[in-house]
Amino acid sequence: MFRPQYNPLLSGLALSIALGACSSSPAPAYRAESFEADTPFQFHSELPPLLLCENGKRALLSQGYEVDASSPLNIRGSKFFQPQAELQVQLRITLVCVPTGKDSTVYANALQTRYELKSSGSSTGLSVTGIGSISVPWPTDKGSLVKVGEETISDAGFYHRLFVLIETLQH
Repeated sequence: MFRPQYNPLLSGLALSIALGACSSSPAPAYRAESFEADTPFQFHSELPPLLLCENGKRALLSQGYEVDASSPLNIRGSKFFQPQAELQVQLRITLVCVPTGKDSTVYANALQTRYELKSSGSSTGLSVTGIGSISVPWPTDKGSLVKVGEETISDAGFYHRLFVLIETLQH
């Protein structure tokens, strides 16, 4: 019959690996920021900033975005998608147009927020003096959307398609 022997070195190593795995956290997001000059978030145009942002607003409207155009140089648009029955995604795009010497630049930022449908139940309680109380689950069909994630879209192709549409509206 085989009997494993206690090895304090192996036990200590296994314990430190287990503790290290439990206490590890993801690296801070700011460490991934490179702040490079070449970025997918900007587009240069010969148009003045007001006209450039107007074209940006028209581009978002043409794609079904709800647009808040309270500031002519800062356009915000949002659109909802439902890729699955219990999943909803919202895209929010912000366009900021600024003069850059002889031309203008539009800066775009898109934020994707994911929501999932979570069902919630309730319970009812009954209390009787001398006996105690009991809580009974009460099934309900109530559900609510719960935010499960949010991220800035950094896909260069996404912004390229947006800027191409803005550029085609210049003509």
